[in-house]
Amino acid sequence: MPIYEYRCRGCAHEFELLVRGRLTPACTSCGSEKLEKLISLPRVHSDARKERSLAAAKKRDAKLGSERTRTQREYELSHND
Repeated sequence: MPIYEYRCRGCAHEFELLVRGRLTPACTSCGSEKLEKLISLPRVHSDARKERSLAAAKKRDAKLGSERTRTQREYELSHND
């Protein structure tokens, strides 16, 4: 079952919709059936892309973790009751 991208000609709302059988799609915002089917780009999910995404997420999480640790340590040192 393909997922298509549409733009409503009535309210210009853009959305994706799973189209089943011969159902006529309608705008999820205003309910209009006057839609323009948009050209979708294929999504590529390769192992290399997945590895790069995971590496970037780990790097981001490590940076946030070290910033949180530093902030907590600064707080503890400044509030030496």
